[in-house]
Amino acid sequence: MSMVSWTATLVLAAASSAFGQTTAVSTPTPLSQLLAEAGANNPQISAANYGARAARQMVPQVNTLPDPKFTYQQLSVGSPKPFAGYTNSDFAYIGVGASQELPYPGKLGLRGAVAERDADTKQAEVEVTKTSIADAVKADYLQLTYLQQTLVILQQNESVLDQLIQDATVHYQVGQGMQQDVLQAQVNRTRIVKEITMHHQQMWQIQAHLKGLLSRDQGSPDIVAEELIATPLQRSSEELLAMVRQNNPQIQVDASSIQRQDAQLASAKREGKPDFEVGYMYQNTDRRYRDYYMFTFDVRFPRKTRVNAEIAEAVERRSESQQTLNAHLQQQLAEVQQEYVKATSDEELLKEYHEGLIPQSDAAYRATLSAYASNREPFIHVLSYFTDLLSLKLEYAQTLVDHEAALARLESLTGATLR
Repeated sequence: MSMVSWTATLVLAAASSAFGQTTAVSTPTPLSQLLAEAGANNPQISAANYGARAARQMVPQVNTLPDPKFTYQQLSVGSPKPFAGYTNSDFAYIGVGASQELPYPGKLGLRGAVAERDADTKQAEVEVTKTSIADAVKADYLQLTYLQQTLVILQQNESVLDQLIQDATVHYQVGQGMQQDVLQAQVNRTRIVKEITMHHQQMWQIQAHLKGLLSRDQGSPDIVAEELIATPLQRSSEELLAMVRQNNPQIQVDASSIQRQDAQLASAKREGKPDFEVGYMYQNTDRRYRDYYMFTFDVRFPRKTRVNAEIAEAVERRSESQQTLNAHLQQQLAEVQQEYVKATSDEELLKEYHEGLIPQSDAAYRATLSAYASNREPFIHVLSYFTDLLSLKLEYAQTLVDHEAALARLESLTGATLR
């Protein structure tokens, strides 16, 4: 077999291989498994969960009656000494009593409602944290898949280019080519080697970041991603937009915040009502004198200036929360629309690459290679078609990962399962 024929065989093997193969270093790990691991082990999610549970403990603290007070009194007569006059004066006594503050009916319940809504908001923020971590895991995983698959493409084309360099060298030695052909092929090979080196560097960086998200030891075995396959988008734009209001984590936080402000407003209005305090005391004198029994009832009237300011603040906070929700909703809807357009456009582009550009470029490359073997085409044309074919394969891989990343982002924005 001639060197040119051997080159053609390598090219056919590279062209017939799938656009997304991963190295057989270890068993690929499904994305779903990594998402479950991040949900269970990520420290940010754990911290958010602790915060939500802590907020829930505020409810019994604010809707329970204030602490009762127990009083001990000792009144001396005629001298500051303890018990002075106790046996010879009916004014000296030892007293014990208790008192309890009683907020106006409904105040404690409304304060508890505010705490409940605050705890609900904290719980909704946990979902935002989970979604943020899931987005980061998906992004790393998809980028890792892209690097693994394009690394295979680069390594295959490096082997092909090595053989092309040998062919060009032979042609030059027998006077059928130019030294410039060999030099140009070597330059292209250097570029591929540089790309391979950069791929390894990026993979190490992503491995480190992904292990951090999973709370894995940095010395643990590297993660191998599954082969990436294009997933068609089955949902319409209208369906995805409708899901944002119900399932988007940030919108749920904003809605919960509005409910909290509603409860805060109701509580602020009730704070204008008076509070009460009841007390009872028993005062014991010497047995020669009669004992005393004292009942007290106090009323505290809140100042209207403070109460009105609290109500006004609650109204403004409620308006702020509503506008925040509106702003976030428009932002999320716009992002859903953008990702939808990107996903659908990438689907068309992937089809064009797979069915048109890559097969046509591959056919042109092989035809040029065959003509070069018969001295009917210069080597520079072979090298040009080789470079074009490699670029198209890499562009296809990038478009594929961009398409899947758009679907992953749509999942986070809408709560739908798209992949």
